[in-house]
Amino acid sequence: MAVPGPAPGAGARPRLDLQFLQRFLRIQKVLFPSWSAQNVLMFLTLLCVALLEQLVIYQVGLIPSQYYGVLGSKDLDGFKALTFLAVVLIVVNSSLKSFDQFTCKLLYVSWRKDLTEHLHRLYFRGRVYYTLNVLRDDIDNPDQRISQDVERFCRQLSSMASQLIISPFTLVYYTYQCFQSTGWLGPVSIFGYFMLGTMVNKTLMGPIVTKLVQQEKLEGDFRFKHMQIRVNAEPAAFYRAGHVEHMRTDRRLQRLLQTQRGLMSKELWLYIGINTFDYLGSILSYIVIAIPIFSGVYGDLSPTELSALVSKNAFVCIYLISCFTRLIDLSTTLSDVAGYTHRIGELQEALLDMSLKSQDCEILGESQWDLDKAPGWPAAEPADVAFVLERVSVSAPSSDKPLIKDLSLKICEGQSLLITGNTGTGKTSLLRVLGGLWASSRGSVQMLAEFGPHGVLFLPQKPFFTDGTLREQVIYPLKEIYPDSGSTDDERILRFLDLAGLSSLVTRTDGLDQQVDWNWYDVLSPGEMQRLSFARLFYLQPKYAGEARPAATHAHTCARLGVSVSRAQEGQWLPPPEQPERERSADCSGRRPRASSPRAEMVAPQLCRQGSRPPEPCWQRWAAVPYTATLACIG
Repeated sequence: MAVPGPAPGAGARPRLDLQFLQRFLRIQKVLFPSWSAQNVLMFLTLLCVALLEQLVIYQVGLIPSQYYGVLGSKDLDGFKALTFLAVVLIVVNSSLKSFDQFTCKLLYVSWRKDLTEHLHRLYFRGRVYYTLNVLRDDIDNPDQRISQDVERFCRQLSSMASQLIISPFTLVYYTYQCFQSTGWLGPVSIFGYFMLGTMVNKTLMGPIVTKLVQQEKLEGDFRFKHMQIRVNAEPAAFYRAGHVEHMRTDRRLQRLLQTQRGLMSKELWLYIGINTFDYLGSILSYIVIAIPIFSGVYGDLSPTELSALVSKNAFVCIYLISCFTRLIDLSTTLSDVAGYTHRIGELQEALLDMSLKSQDCEILGESQWDLDKAPGWPAAEPADVAFVLERVSVSAPSSDKPLIKDLSLKICEGQSLLITGNTGTGKTSLLRVLGGLWASSRGSVQMLAEFGPHGVLFLPQKPFFTDGTLREQVIYPLKEIYPDSGSTDDERILRFLDLAGLSSLVTRTDGLDQQVDWNWYDVLSPGEMQRLSFARLFYLQPKYAGEARPAATHAHTCARLGVSVSRAQEGQWLPPPEQPERERSADCSGRRPRASSPRAEMVAPQLCRQGSRPPEPCWQRWAAVPYTATLACIG
């Protein structure tokens, strides 16, 4: 049923380019929404700590050269004072470094919270989550992107944060110190060395980003396959499908491992480049220092003074090279961040696009949408009218084949409606249009009753249960008990569970409010899940209920509670009531009727209301449906 959607940048090969930069900056706006945000304050704290740490590191780095001086002059008091200073500086440096790491971890948690909540707001706005998972297939594994990719992105970015924010300051300072020690030759050589390493590593990182994105997609597919088996373990067991699913799951594993091997092969060359530049950097520092020494610049110094000078200059050059080397070493982490940036950014773009459309619909009203208003539409409808459809045509999102054509229908309070037809003929599709999940291809749809308790409620084909207590399952989707509280609400819930035949479920869960650690789909049978859905319906007591698949044993209870039920179930074709009795009997035997009503031509399903009894043998199919009134066909 999924339909490809126009995702921005869809099909583009992920790489380190302008699109990566745009997506990365868009994510940064989420992580740093304003100058007074908590993340900004923590980031500035991290900057201050990192600067203090670098100042202490510089003083620690000069201590070896000072040891050359006091040891060369045999100064015992100077040696003791220098040792004491060294111990103090090392303790301070260790404390600052630990606080640096602690702040980075706090940033990771805060970033993950803000980015995940931002995506959640877009994902759960309106029916965006439904559109993304059911009607579009251009964004793979949105659940993995929100949970796993966001976590890895924030973790990798926080590990880079300290080095990235301090690098500009350290590079400027140590470049100046290197120029003072070696002249222009030292900084130019080191900068040229860094530029060469950057270009080589960028070339090697390009294929890695693409492979990483592909690997994460296959990781999501492999995890989804295991989740599919876990959720559908019983149906698979009835089919004795262990061997087949074993082969299919292994097939996905092999595709994943093959991609991982390809990724590791490409990372091998990146690791070779990184390690080569690391070790060549240590030699380069001594080459830079040797040039002024052999050229006679320091010819008037004694061996002790020269040793102290070489030690100081070596520290400055080596540390400047080390700053560049650490940036080069971040290539692997940066490639990971780039891959996650593309996956999260692509999801964010799709969510923003769908959220804007969803917001436009919400401006028109949460309970009303007008898809293509027909001329001559009435100004107002009676208060007991829930839905008004005028010449509505419906097609599946993935197909142009019409399921319903030119349907005009009015659903009013106190009337029950039965929709029958063969499998795949559009019965549930009509409920999806009424529920706002699908748009009609033409015609006008108006929902005049509000959604929710005392309004309209839809029961899907597959019952849905969230995590939580038994009470939370019954009152769903309400956040809190409604309309009463305390023991009064308990009595209502227990009474409705008993009406649904689930009084024993209270004992199994040790009460209404006992937290359970199981999956409701694993412990309830299909029949119990249907019954629990009806207990939820009894509790909410909407005026209108749309049911995708009937559970006939509870129809009389709905009638007693004043709930008008619209149902979709499989059955034979029903003729419009305008046809003669003899023709109705013939059509109900299985042949498709002719559309004699000018108001609606149902391409597949047929609609029946209460009022008069349809002929045999169709009536035999409905004998188990204990409505308080008989059913009649409508045109």
